[in-house]
Amino acid sequence: MDAALLLALGLLAQSLCPSAGVPRLRRPRTLYPWRRAPTLGRVRRAWVIPPISVSENHKRLPFPLVQIKSDKQQLGSVIYSIQGPGVDEEPRGVFSIDKFTGKVSLNAMLDREKTDRFRLRAFALDLGGSTLEEPTDLEIVVVDQNDNRPVFRQEVFTGRVLEGAVPGTYVTRAEATDADDPETDNAALRYSILEQGGPQLFSIDPLTGEIRTVQVGLDREVVAVYNLTLQVADMSGDGLTATASAIITLEDINDNAPEFTGDQFFMEAAEAVSGVDVGRLEVEDRDLPGSPNWAARFTILEGDPDGQFTIRTDPRTNEGVLSVVKPLDYESRERYDLKVAVQNEAPLQAAAPKAERGQARVSVQVRDVNEAPVFQENPLRTSLAEGAAPGTPVATFSAWDPDTQQPQRLSYSKDYDPEDWLQVDGATGRVQTQRVLSPSSPFLKDGWYRAIILARDDASPPSTATGTLSIEILEVNDHAPELSPPWGSLCSTPDRGSGLLLGATDEDLPPHGAPFHFQLSPRVPELARNWSLSQVNVLALLVALLARFRQQSWDKRLLHGLQDDLRDNILNYDEQGGGEEDQDAYDMDQLRHPADLVDFGAPSGRPPLRRDAPFGRARPQATRALPTSPADIADFIHDFQASPHQVAEVTKLACAGPETLASPQGLEAADSDPSVPPYDTALIYDYEGDGSVAGTLSSILSSLDDEDQDYSCLREWGPRFSRLADLYGPP
Repeated sequence: MDAALLLALGLLAQSLCPSAGVPRLRRPRTLYPWRRAPTLGRVRRAWVIPPISVSENHKRLPFPLVQIKSDKQQLGSVIYSIQGPGVDEEPRGVFSIDKFTGKVSLNAMLDREKTDRFRLRAFALDLGGSTLEEPTDLEIVVVDQNDNRPVFRQEVFTGRVLEGAVPGTYVTRAEATDADDPETDNAALRYSILEQGGPQLFSIDPLTGEIRTVQVGLDREVVAVYNLTLQVADMSGDGLTATASAIITLEDINDNAPEFTGDQFFMEAAEAVSGVDVGRLEVEDRDLPGSPNWAARFTILEGDPDGQFTIRTDPRTNEGVLSVVKPLDYESRERYDLKVAVQNEAPLQAAAPKAERGQARVSVQVRDVNEAPVFQENPLRTSLAEGAAPGTPVATFSAWDPDTQQPQRLSYSKDYDPEDWLQVDGATGRVQTQRVLSPSSPFLKDGWYRAIILARDDASPPSTATGTLSIEILEVNDHAPELSPPWGSLCSTPDRGSGLLLGATDEDLPPHGAPFHFQLSPRVPELARNWSLSQVNVLALLVALLARFRQQSWDKRLLHGLQDDLRDNILNYDEQGGGEEDQDAYDMDQLRHPADLVDFGAPSGRPPLRRDAPFGRARPQATRALPTSPADIADFIHDFQASPHQVAEVTKLACAGPETLASPQGLEAADSDPSVPPYDTALIYDYEGDGSVAGTLSSILSSLDDEDQDYSCLREWGPRFSRLADLYGPP
């Protein structure tokens, strides 16, 4: 058999198995795969058998496919066999061959979607098992049939699009698959919309499955959700089909303005209360509930100049809740006419229609209620002298009723009077004492007594107001002062003994206590001839101590170098002279170091005398111990010598306020001392000139004011001086 014949047989094999149907062969073809065509110059390879096509799903089995032969032996002397998938490999038993005739048969239905081709090997042996021909390939191709429907990837497709979207807006995409051969029409898919429940608002691309809008008019308030029925078909739309659904939801835009359900609302509110709801303003909005396009916001445009009302939105119902934020007063205004407006949280679309009822009128009628009385002055402060007798008027604690259109009578009573000291007239509110208040009452706080008075009207039910009455108890001079100490002893000889330092106490508070005035008893005239009383300033005592100490310091010549000149508190920096103006203004000799004054003719061993004191010479005084009690201060003054440490201690001891010194010999010695000024005068300083930038040196004079003195150290002298510390010390 030549090559042309073999080729014809191959083409015949392909034509016998068309893809659209089952072949009608009565017997298999005969092939000679090992026959070689004659050649002149060289030996050619064995003939390659073309693929053998067989349709899937063939039901008439066994079905003959082909017959192979070898022309090297007579019929019956050659043994044929095949190997490969479908024979001795999985899936086994699909193909078989008659070993004597070489006929190949199909024994089972084929499924192209599982195996689309089989590659087998054919063998030819002699009866002894020797190879007659080289093995050759035998390929069987499974021809596809349209035995699979297209399948959507999901049963329901979803999409969202804004209402009012322009035509051509993308919504979603439907997808399907087909298990048939994609190279054939069996898998050529086409999409379509079978049903969309109304006007043709959507379209689907037949090749890609994209769904888009096709015209205007999408309105969520009319139809919020569209349910489309989709179809896909193979064979380019003429074959097998499948269906699915597409649910398209329209997203809301603010294309509807909120509107009041009425043009006017009527409400009522009670006076004198705040933080209460008055009524509700109902509105309608067709946009999506709960969204910013639906949520309402209310504004009071007119009728509330004092800001007494506010409107909040109920998030559940979208109603406006009108409430009172500042108390209303029926007597000043009986009715409010409010103009209110409503709008959405989100801005309204430009193309949206204007609201017909975007504003409304709200009439609020104020309801009169019984208000509590009001005290004209609360708290009321007044004063009363201590020890006031029963029946003493205190004050009239009256109130007025704000309910001017409801005439009512007020009555007064006590709510708090811990000492039961006061009596209140129930009709007028007049308060008076009904007994004497004890000064030691525990309810007196810093001299004030507090009571609470009630004012009540006669309405039903009545209203009550509470007022506070604060009464200051004024101090009166009802206690005589007492000497402290109440007794003492003095020597009748002027040159012997010390004076007696007297003080006094008084249970009354200022201004009925200290300072005190002392005098000898006028009933005994003889006392004035032998005894005298002198008022002693503590500050003057300190000045005298300092003056005496300066005299002692000069005698000992302690001022050397940079030391304080105790006379006038000027630091000694050695004399360097002054300007011309300064030399004309005062005598520089007055500011020289005391030790240098000896060179100017002063007797050796004598302290120089101050020019502001009478000329004379003081006798040196022996030092003595510091006094340990107030009674010893007179003796200390008599001797009047102290060290710097002693002066400081005496200053601390003598800081207590005015005292009385009774000592004839002490007074005589002090008056005759030429080195110091009198005890009750301030030190006199030399003239320092005009225009000095250093300022005045009269600090001691200014410090003589009792207001600058610290009297707190008096408490260290015992309980008798504690009262003085309270009187003259800081409050």
